[in-house]
Amino acid sequence: MKKYFIFFILMITLFSCKQKQALDTVSKVDLEKYAGTWYEISRLPNKFEKGLECVTATYKMLENGKVEVLNKGHKIKDHSKVSKAKGKAWRPNPEYEGRLKVTFFWPFAGDYYIIELDKDYQYAMVGSPNRKYLWVLARTKELDKTIYETLLKSAKEKGFEVEKMIQIKHNCNIN
Repeated sequence: MKKYFIFFILMITLFSCKQKQALDTVSKVDLEKYAGTWYEISRLPNKFEKGLECVTATYKMLENGKVEVLNKGHKIKDHSKVSKAKGKAWRPNPEYEGRLKVTFFWPFAGDYYIIELDKDYQYAMVGSPNRKYLWVLARTKELDKTIYETLLKSAKEKGFEVEKMIQIKHNCNIN
């Protein structure tokens, strides 16, 4: 009887746990083309970017094949105050070109999954497999509304809470 009870509890636990399905990424990413500056169009709220606008991410290829990452954002209340974070990114598995790891504080690294990427590298959508983080990025400060809505629809289908997305202003006029 005890065995059946344990089996019953185990089955309830397994079936009641809401499992997230794997997060697919793009199959091909040329990091040389991906390098350069991207403007953050929108994001899911997170602690490390709270109170920032005019946010950019700049990627630079390093000789060792890794990528230097520089995230920069201006304080909403005082655009002259800038928050910067410098880190490194790399592909942990070359078979999955769209899956990168990023670290700003070694030895801690986060997942950086490129889940949508324009064929001309003009916009991208990046997220984490736990669906906690999501960014829509573009090479320009604005993104066509139709493209943006298509990206959000895709993100919603992938399990992201797109209704919580924050639109990022790019009105700082400070370099």
